[in-house]
Amino acid sequence: SLSLSFSFSFGLGKSHRAFLASAWIRRMFLKIIVPIKQVPETSNVKMDPVTGTVIRAGVETVVTPLDLYALETALRLKEKTGGTVTVLSMGPPQAMKALKEAIAMGCDDAVLVSDRKFGGSDTWATSYTLAQSIKKIGGYDLVIAGERATDGDTAQVGPGIASWLDIPVATYVAKIESMDAKAIVVERLVEDGYQILSLPLPCLLTVVKEIAAPRLPTLDGKIRSRQMQIPVFSTENMVL
Repeated sequence: SLSLSFSFSFGLGKSHRAFLASAWIRRMFLKIIVPIKQVPETSNVKMDPVTGTVIRAGVETVVTPLDLYALETALRLKEKTGGTVTVLSMGPPQAMKALKEAIAMGCDDAVLVSDRKFGGSDTWATSYTLAQSIKKIGGYDLVIAGERATDGDTAQVGPGIASWLDIPVATYVAKIESMDAKAIVVERLVEDGYQILSLPLPCLLTVVKEIAAPRLPTLDGKIRSRQMQIPVFSTENMVL
């Protein structure tokens, strides 16, 4: 049966153990997709004056810190419901590093969206391309994204993906209150407090740091990530 009835929260100061103990659940197969971005590790970001894009050559990169909260949220949901977490990143071939870090944390699959034609994409083009990639993956129940990328700071890509996919979206989600086979109830931050929303599945959430403390990659996860062959989506095998 796909019936599911439980309530739980990712609150400030809540440990993973407390999270696991806070809910009763019948397991179901939930397919979650998490788009992430690789960003420069340093705060000294330089822009190319001609192209208007970030100069990445010679700069160490990391998964944007706010995307780690999305990964952790997805992994905890997977542990409660069963199912899979697929991580997705659009960027140059070097973005494989970010995907492998996500696999080492516990994600099941990964996809790199990479093509020289995608270089310099703004948030409109990026959200469209990621949405088309999600359509190509297919069969998803939930998309979870970070609040924003630390290099652009626009918070536009997550809602943009939802718009292209024509699915409901809740931004600034700080807690997941409950979930069943048809809908998810979340608590989101607003200027004067919190707002409770119920969204039908599939839907997209953008989450804030209050939702969960990200875990570290495991040794087994690192070994698995090194062995995994990650597929690449490009203009040659995507419908754009």
